[in-house]
Amino acid sequence: MRIIKIELPLKSEEIKMFTIRDKLLISGVLYTARDQAHLRLNQLIKEGKPLPFNLADSALFYCGPAPTPPGKVCGAIGPTTSARMDKYTPLLLENGLKVMIGKGERSKEVTNAIRKHRAIYLICVGGISALLSQTVVSCETFCWKELGAEAIYRMEVKDFPGYVAII
Repeated sequence: MRIIKIELPLKSEEIKMFTIRDKLLISGVLYTARDQAHLRLNQLIKEGKPLPFNLADSALFYCGPAPTPPGKVCGAIGPTTSARMDKYTPLLLENGLKVMIGKGERSKEVTNAIRKHRAIYLICVGGISALLSQTVVSCETFCWKELGAEAIYRMEVKDFPGYVAII
């Protein structure tokens, strides 16, 4: 297993250099997105409306941050089960998404779409959410605040760990 430090956003050319099981230490901006955020992003695409951020320059982390304790940048940030996003993922990939981070397996349809669109899926270890939150430099609700933990948060991270699962 190689350990590679990377800066977001990633381009397709960079993604080709990774191999399954590589550990990536990610620095840059992650957007959190769970089920409801994925549903809304898909609806915007289908309606031809602009998205709140450029998918091609973005990394989606399947997570909903816990409330921020006093003196901390953010609360715990554990990954959620990626398969729940599978029905929404192909359309996001078709529209430029390159990086997804979550936990668990992906459907055959999503695996094929990741490969077709030269994207990457990283898995993140569950059960270490408090430790993962220590990699967060800044965290803010980015859009759809009314969704609470399902809102999209913008997180700047330094050396956030993810393992290459699908390329």
